[in-house]
Amino acid sequence: MTQQRLVFAAVLITSFMGPFMGSSINIAIPSMAMDFGVPAPELSWVVTAYLLGSVSVLVPFGKLADIIGRKYLYKIGTIAVLVMTVLAGGAGNVPVLIGFRFLQGVTLAMIFSTGMAMLVSSHAPSERGKVIGYSAAATYIGLLLGPIVGGMITQYLGWRMIFFLTAAVLLLSLAAIARVKNEWYGAIGGKLDYTGSVLYAMGSMLLLYGLSAYASQPIAKYLFWSGVVLFGFFIYQQHRSNAPLLALELFRNTIFAMSNIAAMIHYSSTFAISFLLSLYLQLLRNFDASTAGMLLLLQPCMMALFSPKAGALSDRMQPRLLSSLGMAMTALGLFSFSFLTTETSIVLIGADLLFIGVGFAFFSSPNSNAIMGAVEPRCYGVASSILAVMRLSGQAISMAVVTVLLTVYTVPTVSSAKYLPSLMMGIKVIFLVLSVTCCFGVAASLARGKRI
Repeated sequence: MTQQRLVFAAVLITSFMGPFMGSSINIAIPSMAMDFGVPAPELSWVVTAYLLGSVSVLVPFGKLADIIGRKYLYKIGTIAVLVMTVLAGGAGNVPVLIGFRFLQGVTLAMIFSTGMAMLVSSHAPSERGKVIGYSAAATYIGLLLGPIVGGMITQYLGWRMIFFLTAAVLLLSLAAIARVKNEWYGAIGGKLDYTGSVLYAMGSMLLLYGLSAYASQPIAKYLFWSGVVLFGFFIYQQHRSNAPLLALELFRNTIFAMSNIAAMIHYSSTFAISFLLSLYLQLLRNFDASTAGMLLLLQPCMMALFSPKAGALSDRMQPRLLSSLGMAMTALGLFSFSFLTTETSIVLIGADLLFIGVGFAFFSSPNSNAIMGAVEPRCYGVASSILAVMRLSGQAISMAVVTVLLTVYTVPTVSSAKYLPSLMMGIKVIFLVLSVTCCFGVAASLARGKRI
């Protein structure tokens, strides 16, 4: 097997396993709660800790990969994820499980910050969009199969086997990357900005947690604004640093800056779709969880099917046009959901999910291609890390918007006769807000300019 194919295989496996494990564990939380004898809401930290761990070190690891070697950090990260995954599977209580999930997020950041950089480095520019598209497709297939396969594993083998089987599959990625002889650097011999890394890690964790819990916990707003202050110090320190963690001049490139802004807006507009429709289908339409889940799979099916095609097309066409078209489709699909009623045809809902899935695919891969094509090879590690941060930040913003608007529009007492009508109104308003937000993303996507 060639070096290119080994890198391609290793990255596709981890691109699949990350989201697969995340969506599988979401399904397994009720079983975890039963095993540990705690209420299910207390296990929300099993998900939150993983996100906090990932986002807090993505950019530092991206910079470190450019210095010490992207393949080397990827290999170390894969080994570390394997260890943390096995330890999480054997956790004897909730605090230990949460701790290992946080460390799992930290170690997975080594993979997230280097995987795309290695793909781009090991393939010719004419193939960049195609391989990014396949990586995106692997991600969406992981999201697609996670609830189904994870549910079966939990039901027949127990939730711990999700962790153990994930570790077993990751061995394949480790075996592939261990056979790669080439190495890719961005700033060999450079120095890591430790002060900037600490400021970034603390600021990002406070921002992400504060934003996610802004409407539910009084202390969250103070944590959020503390994160804003720390990020202000981080930007100031980066201007003065001789070896900055984040090359701020990257954002002077219009294509890079506007593509990242478009990515954050797109994820902030779309991440809450499955959450909102799950509430709608189960509470307002009385579908069972499995039926609702099967309907929601239509969107990631289209994302997985069309992402490679859209990525390959962006190698020949302007990514700006494809991405803007894809986000416009998403905005239209979100706007259609703002007209939902308790009588809306399930066929129409399914068709809208298919439409949004195609739009998502035509945005994601070409937009990632535009971002990676806008920087020099020495910055691939940092660029892929920033893109991952945009994705996680957008997801946090999406859920924060949902939490705030549901709090405003929904009657707090579930037993109240007004609860379901108010929930219906809240869901419609949120979809309208998300569609308008997506329109701003279309503007940002178009404003990036043409790729040379």
